[in-house]
Amino acid sequence: MAYTATALDLSSFAYLALQRAGGGKPRIISTYPSQWVAHYQKNNYQTLDPVIGEALRTPEPFRWGIDFNSKFTSMAQHRLFEEAAKFGIRFGFTVPIHDGHGPIAALTFSVDQSRPQFERFIESHGRVLQLMAMYFHAHTRRKLASVYNIDGTCLSPREFECLEWAARGKSAWEIGCILGISRNTVAFYLEGAKKKLGVRTIVQAVARLAAVKRKQQN
Repeated sequence: MAYTATALDLSSFAYLALQRAGGGKPRIISTYPSQWVAHYQKNNYQTLDPVIGEALRTPEPFRWGIDFNSKFTSMAQHRLFEEAAKFGIRFGFTVPIHDGHGPIAALTFSVDQSRPQFERFIESHGRVLQLMAMYFHAHTRRKLASVYNIDGTCLSPREFECLEWAARGKSAWEIGCILGISRNTVAFYLEGAKKKLGVRTIVQAVARLAAVKRKQQN
């Protein structure tokens, strides 16, 4: 995506996926300056950003820039845009992603100044950028599916897998036979899962997993 954005003379891009839990940090993949991304996340700007607010309201792509101030509802939002401008993020084209497979996401292509070629490209190829954003989102979702989350705690694929088999009543030896790894390796992964979840027993870890699954089903 970075290569394509550069080839199309789009200064940078940012992909932001909101978490299911209201207070969770968004997942960001971006070529924006790292200082800005860190500042954005530290201040939970996704709750304030009028671009994200617009992406939540509409599934249609939209442009934004200086004239986007009609969407501002507070001085804090004005300051957010002013801070972003210092990092060269002044104008953009945002593609909201409402695919029904999880939290809403958005992919933004941005430039540091309003350029005629940028405007012309958006006008003639906006749907192409929308398609690119959708493919990028689908690819990212698949790639990051290896990160398993239990109430905000991320387990490795093996830790999650071993815990799921333990939840089905399988012993470490049985899980090892199923996964083709040793009993000691299974014990290692289960121990890692317990530590990350802050519990002392496998039973407690399994209970946490079951509670999350019930919540997702509801």
